[in-house]
Parts: sequence; C-alpha cells; structure tokens
Amino acid sequence: MKVGVMLPVGGSDGPDGRMPEWADVRRIAESAEEAGLDSVWLADHFFYLAPDGTTYGMHEAWTLLSAVAAVTDRVELGTMVMCASFRDPGLVAKMAATIDEVSDGRLILGVGAGWHDPEYEANGLPTDHRVGRFAEWLEIVARLVRGETVTFDGKYHQVHEAALEPPAPRRIPILVAARQPRMLDLAARWADSWNTAWFGAVDDRVKSRLREFQLALATAGRPEDEVTKTVGLSVRDPEQRAVPEPDDHAFAGTVEDLATLFKDYESLGVEHLIVGMEPMSPRSVERLADAKRLAND
Repeated sequence: MKVGVMLPVGGSDGPDGRMPEWADVRRIAESAEEAGLDSVWLADHFFYLAPDGTTYGMHEAWTLLSAVAAVTDRVELGTMVMCASFRDPGLVAKMAATIDEVSDGRLILGVGAGWHDPEYEANGLPTDHRVGRFAEWLEIVARLVRGETVTFDGKYHQVHEAALEPPAPRRIPILVAARQPRMLDLAARWADSWNTAWFGAVDDRVKSRLREFQLALATAGRPEDEVTKTVGLSVRDPEQRAVPEPDDHAFAGTVEDLATLFKDYESLGVEHLIVGMEPMSPRSVERLADAKRLAND
C-alpha cells in the first residue's frame, strides 16, 4: 500500500497555526520524500469560509505543486483535488502535461466538481449544474492527456480539434474524487484512480463507499483492478497540539495503532492512503513513515 500526505496550503496549516509560507510547504514535501512516503498532495481553493464565519486564505495549488516538483525527485505529486470550475479543460490538460515533464512522470491529476459556494460566489463562478459541467470538462481533459485530438460541442464546454503539442510524455493518471451516484459513474468511466474522504478508523461509512464504487465499476463494465482505490485519512498526533481544532473523525492512535489501521484499509482493497495530518509537521511525517514500515514488515 502507498501512503502519501497532504501538504500545507493555507489557513492554519503552518507552524503554530499560522498561514504557511513556501518554506513550510517545501519542508513537509522534502520530509515526506526523505522519510520514504509515496506521495504529496495539495488542496485547490481560493479560500475557505468556516461555519463560524472565519475566512482562511489559501495559496494557489498548481503553482505550489510546480515548485514542489522542482525540489523533489521521487514522490508522486497530486492535487486533492483540482476544482474543474476554476480552469478550462484545455488549460488543465496543458498544465498537466507540462508538470509531468518537469517532474519526470510523477503527476497524479486529481480532479473534482467543486463544492464550496462562498469561493464561487466571491469570484463570479456559476454554482449551477456542477456535475453536468464537470462531466463535459472531465471528458475533454481525459481525452487530451491521453493523446487524442478532441472536438467536443457540449452545453458548457466546446473545443475544436484541440490537441496537446507537445503531447503528454506518458498516460497521466487521472484521479476523480466522488461519492454521489453521478460522480461515481463518471469516476468509473474515466478515472485511473478514485478517492473518497475523509475518514479515520475503518467504519461502515467507508465500507459503504467502497461497495458503492464497486457497483459503479460493474455498471460501467470495468474490472476493479483497472482503477486504484484511494482514501483520504485524517490522522492526529495525540502528543502534538492540534491547530486550531481537531477533526472529529481523525485517528489519534500510536504508531503501532496506525500500522494496524493501514493494514485494515489494505484488507478492504484500498491501495493508496492520502493522509491529512494534524498538525502538518515533520514529526507527523515521521510517525506515518514509521507506521508504514511496521505495516510492511
């Protein structure tokens, strides 16, 4: 099983609960690579408006991911996930091909339909028919990065004989985050990886999500082993201060407990865990790496 980590991107992700700087992002990415973890990921938002009215600023994800690509050599690089509404499909395909070149073939293009209305409204983006818009967007992106010349006349997106030049250096894997039926169907049709999040200990919720995706794959006529199943896992170090508040679902066990948890997910067919750490620190990275080594022994 692969284990990766979310990188600090905004809000209180930085040391002592402050807004992270580039040095903080780089520190966690390099720590993950040095510790032997498999991947690093960045969330894609303009900002986040919390239920209590607090606004948390965010750095731009793709720019940061390009910088991370240049200072790492081995870890896979992913977006968890890129919001389709923020960038047109041709641009995203071009960006993906370029960063895959820069990173020597390490990109996982994680995408989703978007959900956070306040950032849409603040930036003049339409909130209607998000899944319908995403369905068209995803088809164009997937076909472009897979080397096709694409003509598509949809309700929301249109391209005419679009192609990547230069082409993507390889078939870039596409990850789709999905949990509702229409999104699961799109993931089953187009994705190389599927993600569901966020969870802690294995429970009926995650088991139900996995069963729902199995059904979507069967309906689409795709074998299960064609699509990598990934889970977003919330993990809190009980010996470090969680800033600002711990996730209620976060797993807060020892390193040994984490190793057992990793095995529990692996037994369900999960192949890649993407961990949101509380807090985001080199120590948290080391705990995950130690747990991965124990799980693999």
